[in-house]
Amino acid sequence: MSRVESPSVTASYAQAVLDAAAEDSGAPVPWELPAERLESAEMHALWDAVLGAGGTAPHAGLLMGDRMRPGALHILGHLLLTCASLADAAAAAERYHPLVSQMGTVTLHRHGGAPGTGRVRYRQVPGAQAMRPQQVEAVVGCIVRAGRWIAGDDWAPVAVSFSHSRTGPAEPYARVLGCPVTFDAPETAVTVTDEDLDRRRPVHDPALHALHRAYADGLLDRLGAAATVSGRVRDWLAHAELGDVGAEGPARELTLSVRSLRRALHAEGTSWRALLDAARHDRARRLLETTALPLDRIAPLVGLSGATALVRAFTRWEGVSPGAYRVRRPGPHGFPGVRHAPPPRRGEGP
Repeated sequence: MSRVESPSVTASYAQAVLDAAAEDSGAPVPWELPAERLESAEMHALWDAVLGAGGTAPHAGLLMGDRMRPGALHILGHLLLTCASLADAAAAAERYHPLVSQMGTVTLHRHGGAPGTGRVRYRQVPGAQAMRPQQVEAVVGCIVRAGRWIAGDDWAPVAVSFSHSRTGPAEPYARVLGCPVTFDAPETAVTVTDEDLDRRRPVHDPALHALHRAYADGLLDRLGAAATVSGRVRDWLAHAELGDVGAEGPARELTLSVRSLRRALHAEGTSWRALLDAARHDRARRLLETTALPLDRIAPLVGLSGATALVRAFTRWEGVSPGAYRVRRPGPHGFPGVRHAPPPRRGEGP
């Protein structure tokens, strides 16, 4: 795998920015978009054209992000609409955000912040041309808007922080985001309660979600799994045997030392341990949804010591036991997984 030198952005997102700018100004911004993606330099130039040389629209990005619709995010937007919870949506954004933009990374952090909360963090790709504050605020505004697609229009995060300085009056930030907003912070992030993250939607179509994920996986493979080290590691883990896996494998694939790999992941707001945990979660969920394997057979396939460890880990990931998850998810051939699964063994849980 060779590292992509020029991050790109999907044309559907660029078109949404142009449409919002035309709506605000009453006149279209003349710009010819490619069929699929723009290089990062083209996207910077597009924002320059939208904002003007003097940057006279301090809240333009925030307002554009709040008006984003699922189609602007291509397949990711449709995938988010079929997620069962905000936590699932954040995990999907973490994996598939490169399909929308390779100029930054989205990561979910469930621990290390205020008790009872998690953070959806956005970071620009290290070494790339710095994004304007409006570009970053468009991303954060879109993250909050996407949360409302799932949790309802009246939902609001606990707080939002930006690593850049405030560029205009404070009132629009509080009005659009619906929560306290801080600037010049250590990170750009959206803070959400664990309760909100884990609350399951009453109506959810897992079969449709699986179709969207399969299509998104195919696009991700074509894209080369993003211009980030974390994206490449996620792609490597998606195809790796998880029973006995270490950071040496992806480091060798990316022609990096393990130490350099860990430093690069830290710069992108994640870690080898977090990515491996996410890969185990994803593999376990897919095996529960698509096979009738008992838990003591699934556990080694996801790198866990046995059924008890799988029950403990899966309950931490999903808030329910593997057995309860299987009951309400489709199993092989579209039938409820519980019809195909044998009775649980001792220690497997319900």
